[in-house]
Amino acid sequence: MRLLLRTSAIALAVSLSGCSLGGMLGGGGKGPATLVTLTPEAAEPATIVRSAAAGQAVTVMVPTVPKELTAVRVPVQVNYVDVQYVTNVQLVDTPDRLFQGLLAETIRRTTNRVVLDPNQASLDPGLVVNGVLQRFGYDASTRQVVVTYDGSLSTGGGNRVETRRFTASAPADGTAATVPAALNRAANQVALDVAKWIGS
Repeated sequence: MRLLLRTSAIALAVSLSGCSLGGMLGGGGKGPATLVTLTPEAAEPATIVRSAAAGQAVTVMVPTVPKELTAVRVPVQVNYVDVQYVTNVQLVDTPDRLFQGLLAETIRRTTNRVVLDPNQASLDPGLVVNGVLQRFGYDASTRQVVVTYDGSLSTGGGNRVETRRFTASAPADGTAATVPAALNRAANQVALDVAKWIGS
């Protein structure tokens, strides 16, 4: 009888842990109300066929981010020390990769540059765009979505380096109904400003 009770307890524990893992992996858990990505607002050219002389291509690197931006969630800065997340909103990827993709595509659409992915940098990195995505979320004190990117621009050989901070904001109420669109608008403004900085 004692053996039977012990076996039943082990089976129950395994069953419960299986349910928990299933919930975390999405097997039986409820999905987010809103799944969010970044979409370029710049008009897409009819065709993109380009070439670049040595050193004239642009390679857009994935930016570094603070800890609160390493998750697929949109952070809410409640005050100087309290960071929460927007309820029922989940990003399709981490903010650093979403912004890198948006920035690369915006440069591609608004300049005549050949834009390379970091995986293609061995061809000829040219101008390297790197930086730190400092803010990418909602500020409860100002009721604004804020995107701040500290960009750096360097030549392939490192002969010249420029840095500049770019920031944009858009109003929102902190809910899943308004934050995604505001975040996309602010991120696009930053991406467009970076593209203008790089030039044609």
